[in-house]
Formats: sequence, structure tokens, C-alpha cells
Amino acid sequence: IVASCTVPNTVALTFDDGPWVYLNDIATTLKNANATGTFFFIGCIYDEGGVNRVKFAYENGHQVASHTWSHKDLAQLGWDQINDELWRIDDALMKIVGVTPAIMRPPYGSFNDQVVQAVRSRSQTLVIWDFESADSIAGASAENSKNQYDQVIGRHPNTILTLNHETSGEHQVLPYAIQKLQAAGYRLVSVAECLGIQPYQKVSAPSARDVSF
Repeated sequence: IVASCTVPNTVALTFDDGPWVYLNDIATTLKNANATGTFFFIGCIYDEGGVNRVKFAYENGHQVASHTWSHKDLAQLGWDQINDELWRIDDALMKIVGVTPAIMRPPYGSFNDQVVQAVRSRSQTLVIWDFESADSIAGASAENSKNQYDQVIGRHPNTILTLNHETSGEHQVLPYAIQKLQAAGYRLVSVAECLGIQPYQKVSAPSARDVSF
């Protein structure tokens, strides 16, 4: 279980629950700032637009990772259900972009011993976070998220592993966060790079879409 980066002076900007319509703007903003993001995708919104957004993130150099198939609380599920949630998203990502993620994040950051065992059985790393921008809280504002970033940058920890979401307010928050973090001397990298591990267990050619997603 990983809750923080290990490579000094790194920040991992991560985005949960996509692929939503804001993804391309987020991915482009990151790339234009020479920053790499990590997108923890769910599988149950893979319409054609969603598939294309997953491809866009991957093809622009960002890390794609597992956030399970349907965003259920894994700690409330049985063994077979947990493994189905993990397998289905990995299978979809292999078909869409040709990779099997090396990391996953459980929805709501919720897990128990059985979830940890299931993730380990897939030789994946369970990743949570040590900083939350609070962008998914009901009534959350861009200004509040900016303040959260100001506070953590003011403390200047050695590393930061963030939790963000693909929200409409991100177009205001992300450029601000990038500028402040880079000005503070941090390198904005993928989760894999901030941990010094490989991003994917397997990389191959994507396959044609079929009825499974």
C-alpha cells in the first residue's frame, strides 16, 4: 500500500473517476507545462468519446491506471466481485491502449485485507494519496482547491501524491497548481516515476473493440 512518493522533490498529479469530457483539456494543460499526470480510470463510462479520451491521455505521455470497473466500494464486496472489478478495467485498458496497469487506486480510498490480497495477486501496487485538493466535495470551489494547494506548498514536504478529479473547475485550479508547484522546485511526474517503478505490467498493441466494453 503506497500513500506517498519516494523519489525526492517529486509531485504526482493524479485524476480519478474519468474519462470525463474535461480530460483532454487537463492532459493538454499538463503536457504544455512539461508535466506528466496519472489518470485512474473507471470502466463503466467507456462510450466512444470515453475511449478516445483514454487514448488521448496515453498518447500524450500520461500514465493510465486502474480505478476499478464500476467504482464500487471494494471493501464491501466478496472475493469474486473484487477480482471482477479489477480484471474488467485491466482488460478494457489492454484493448484500448495496449497496456496492463501496474498500479490501482480503490474507489473512495477504501480497502481491507481481502482487497489488498486481490491486488497483490495481480502483482499490482495499491496507491492512495497524501494530499487531497477537495475538488469532489459537494459545493467545492476552485478557490478552495487553490487554497489547499497553497497550504501544502507552504509546508513544502519532500514529495506530494495528490488526489484530484476531472471536474469542471479543474481548468482553473490545474494551471494555478502547476505554476505554484514548479515555482517551489518540484518535478511534476507520473505516479510510476515518483515511486521509481514501471507504469505497466505489460505493453502491447491495442486490439479492436468488442462487446466486452
